Amino acid sequence: MAILPERASPGTTLKAKNRLANLEPDNFHFHMESTKKTLYTADATAVGGRSGHVRSATGIIDLEMSVPEGLGGKKGATNPEELFAAGYSSCFQQALLVIAQRNNDKLDPNTEVKCSVSLFQEGEGYGLSAVLDIDLKSFDRAKTIEMVRQAHKICPYSVGTRGNMEVELKVQGESVPVQAEENAGVAEGK
Repeated sequence: MAILPERASPGTTLKAKNRLANLEPDNFHFHMESTKKTLYTADATAVGGRSGHVRSATGIIDLEMSVPEGLGGKKGATNPEELFAAGYSSCFQQALLVIAQRNNDKLDPNTEVKCSVSLFQEGEGYGLSAVLDIDLKSFDRAKTIEMVRQAHKICPYSVGTRGNMEVELKVQGESVPVQAEENAGVAEGK
């Protein structure tokens, strides 16, 4: 027998009552029109984990992998943290270029985004944290901070890591205060 929601009137048929019971929050799924459109998908394959090999489908990335050298790994090989840092810094710089363009500004060609990705252990699990250190060269600190905050809202790496890993923002080595809402949710506006 189905548990009837309060909104079922005494004259409601059993079939209708069961349909209403399925509208309870645990059974209800919103079917909203999504505006998400896939722009690109990258594919890579790893063999052997941290002591193996990684290759992208295009063949452009074809690298030996190793545990970081400081943790006993071998020289001449990369690791997942280095690859993540490279991707995040590149993506964040592109977000800065978008923000500059929206504001009718132009970034100095020597603008730098440095990303440090740390691997840590917490109890039985492992995690990552990142520090982005930005030097826009040609803007004052206040404008740079505002552009960095705006870029952090739209950068796909920032959006993807928000709420999942610590990301510290810095401008020329000095921490940028980040509001809790800037790191909450999984996308701008949440």
